[in-house]
Amino acid sequence: MARKPLRDLTMEEQLARGPVDLPFLMLLLLLLGIGLIMMFSASYASAYYDSSNTVRNDPMYYIKRQAFFSFAGLIFMYIVSRIDYQYLRPLSIFILGFAMILLLLVLIPGFHTVRTDGVKRWFRSMGPIPSFQPSEIAKVALVIFFAARLSKRDSEKKKRFTNRTLTGRTLNRLEKIGFLELVPYGAVLGTILVLVVLEPHMSGCILIMVGAASVLFVAGIHLGWFISAGSLAIAALTYIVFNTKYMTNRINLWLDPWTDPTGLGYQTIQSLYAIGSGGLLGLGLGKSKQKFLYIPEPENDFVFPIVVEELGFIGGALVLLLFALLILRGYWLALHARDKFGTLIIVGFITLLAVQVFLNVGVVTNLIPNTGISLPFFSYGGTALMIHLAEMGVILSISRQIQAPKKD
Repeated sequence: MARKPLRDLTMEEQLARGPVDLPFLMLLLLLLGIGLIMMFSASYASAYYDSSNTVRNDPMYYIKRQAFFSFAGLIFMYIVSRIDYQYLRPLSIFILGFAMILLLLVLIPGFHTVRTDGVKRWFRSMGPIPSFQPSEIAKVALVIFFAARLSKRDSEKKKRFTNRTLTGRTLNRLEKIGFLELVPYGAVLGTILVLVVLEPHMSGCILIMVGAASVLFVAGIHLGWFISAGSLAIAALTYIVFNTKYMTNRINLWLDPWTDPTGLGYQTIQSLYAIGSGGLLGLGLGKSKQKFLYIPEPENDFVFPIVVEELGFIGGALVLLLFALLILRGYWLALHARDKFGTLIIVGFITLLAVQVFLNVGVVTNLIPNTGISLPFFSYGGTALMIHLAEMGVILSISRQIQAPKKD
């Protein structure tokens, strides 16, 4: 089909063809490029010494796959950035339903990967479809669904019930304090959290709650509800943590990883050695010593210690500065988005990115207990990388329309 000339396009179509935000795009590409280089450096030795049927001592194994997913993800990001994000409004309920179906399926034997610890958070690889975590899709779906619903919050009329009955008066009071408004959001969020807890996947629960809370907060939900819900969430997580064996072990190891230096505390200790040995300027790109089978799977969650070991404190700080600039630019785009829907989506996605970076760096420096959260654009994982780039594509799509007057 021939491309319509600009003069024949509607205002919505013209806005969707506007330029993307270049500072955000440049920061994103810079982080992705550095991430690929550092993931290659971190994974080279472990892949070389891995004689499994999958890797077969191929030092290029991880980088070839990550580069492929990066290229595919960039193409997908570009396509998403060219699509008007307003189409996500009617699709939000279907995206959420699809995510819930995946969360249910992964709990069924035969669909999830088999692990000795009983964790069922990964879909097993099926033909051309690689293994992935449905919770990654769920957190994106929840942000889009909440943003689509809450963007119309200011234009919706409050429900009114008769004051002639006790039930009616009670409902009116609940409506006045905003409780009834939160019921559908609480039901959706609670359902997803229950499914993720059954996997179990506590780090996934944390990210899902943070994404949902950020959208609700910016939409104008009263602060008191966050204090109440936050207290309940902390109490529930505390109960689950101390009644789940593998999570209790993580807490104990966080407090003192040297209690099991050759066992479960080994990875954390080697991570601290790597960070400490990097010094101010690092050992040099590709010259890490801890990646030679000291840090288990350094290409995944513990890639940042290799970054600091090779590039030093200054290199690690620059990487974190780039993340900070990307996050700040994202929030700037949220403030200048054309409508509330765009604002809420950006806030949700950028908050997820910010929290994930904080949690990953916090874990490898032993600031917080091990959460199993990867470092965006750096850690190995094709599906997660493509989802991150798809989120960035939506943000770039929204950035095309920031010149337009705001609307609800």
